[in-house]
Amino acid sequence: MLRIKEPQRSIKFYEHLGLSLIQKIPQPEAKFDLYFLAYDSPNAISHKAQWSDRQGILELTHNYGTEDDPNYKPANGNSDPGRGFGHICISVDNIQAACQRIEDAGYKFQKKLSDGKMRHIAFALDPDGYWVEIISNNNAEETEGIKETDPSTYRLNHTMIRVKDHMKSLQFYQETLGMSLLRTNESPSSGFNLYFLGYVPNANNDVNTAPLEGVLELTWNYGTEKDKDFKYHDGNSEPQGFGHIAITVDDLDAACQRFEEKGVNWKKRLTDGRMKNMAFVLDPDGYWVEVVQNERYKATSKY
Repeated sequence: MLRIKEPQRSIKFYEHLGLSLIQKIPQPEAKFDLYFLAYDSPNAISHKAQWSDRQGILELTHNYGTEDDPNYKPANGNSDPGRGFGHICISVDNIQAACQRIEDAGYKFQKKLSDGKMRHIAFALDPDGYWVEIISNNNAEETEGIKETDPSTYRLNHTMIRVKDHMKSLQFYQETLGMSLLRTNESPSSGFNLYFLGYVPNANNDVNTAPLEGVLELTWNYGTEKDKDFKYHDGNSEPQGFGHIAITVDDLDAACQRFEEKGVNWKKRLTDGRMKNMAFVLDPDGYWVEVVQNERYKATSKY
């Protein structure tokens, strides 16, 4: 979930990336609205699926009045004091053509393909300054001369967050949340490792993650685990921006009972507050993980 300043501007940007608005949940009594976007063409992994039964989905939260506040700006997670969340990522067919299409529409980049040494990735900026990584499903060297791109083939690939202690985080996401380690990218010369996790059966840490959706990327910068005072920002205290990741489960009550038995730290139990259809657990860095019912397994008619 990302907090946004002006919903129509943000939706227009993400629709240009090929996403569709598949669900809006107005909350006028609480003075905010939720917008859920996903890839929904016939080529999409989760075509026509209900929003809780998708592998990749982007939630945007608009708090009423921010669009009229000239001083409001969400923290994008990549600078202090709000450093923690890093980016979301889309994978595309022909990366050079895809980036050119985004640039032709007038959108800005944090990093173009031609910038720096890594010529196979780019980072576009959404209207609030959040980073959107762009990676290729195909070999970038082989798509150099291709001028066409088809957004209906894109994937909402992953969300990246920075973690202090990779071992604690890997244990939490694998043993508590049931994810598998799909791929590891170690960069000792640069002082960091990347870990890609997701719900993929029989994964063996050698998965090509580019065609997937709903992947979680953990970035561990060497040495942070040794600093007792080091802490990443969860995005929910000031300065606010990123809110949470979410998982859907087959049985919400049973899943929360299992988490309770595993001794998780809770931000919100099912029984807390008025919203009895969701819970929030805390990962080792304090990031919020929303837990909701997958309506395909157990319809609740609450959405």
